[in-house]
Amino acid sequence: MSVSRLCTRLIEALIVFLLVFMVVIVFANVVLRYGFNSGIHLSDELSRYAFVWLTFLGAIVTFRENAHVNIETLVSRFGRRGRLVCMGLTQGVVMICAAAMVMGTLRLHPLNATMKATVSGIPMSWVSDVLGVCGAGIFLIAAVRLVAILTGRISQSELDAFAGQNLSEDHQ
Repeated sequence: MSVSRLCTRLIEALIVFLLVFMVVIVFANVVLRYGFNSGIHLSDELSRYAFVWLTFLGAIVTFRENAHVNIETLVSRFGRRGRLVCMGLTQGVVMICAAAMVMGTLRLHPLNATMKATVSGIPMSWVSDVLGVCGAGIFLIAAVRLVAILTGRISQSELDAFAGQNLSEDHQ
């Protein structure tokens, strides 16, 4: 198993854990509120922060699998060379945006580390730092793709996925 696939599996496992955590804590809170006139004070805050992490970790996995929103109408009309150029330009733009996310997170980290969550008291940097994690993950994926494009090692299946052509469309 490649390092990339292993990292993806770990992120997917963390996403599943966060989703299960959210369901359990919110369900337990509902049962306690309506059944026992009690509740878990941290449930709203922790489930909200888990959802933020789940969303940004999901963005990494989505980007790796080329399942993000993509404008395929024009790219699908190009041949291999045109697709390579578009994919290369796209990866460059994505790398710039992802680097901006990482740099912004690093600049805001000291401020967010001093701010505390209202109920739990955890530093807000624990919540906001997922932006840097997401940006770094997406940057690395885009960089690997760009290197593959520039060295001619990009697979036809990756190029087809970028152009919005997948197996389900071929069988229709």
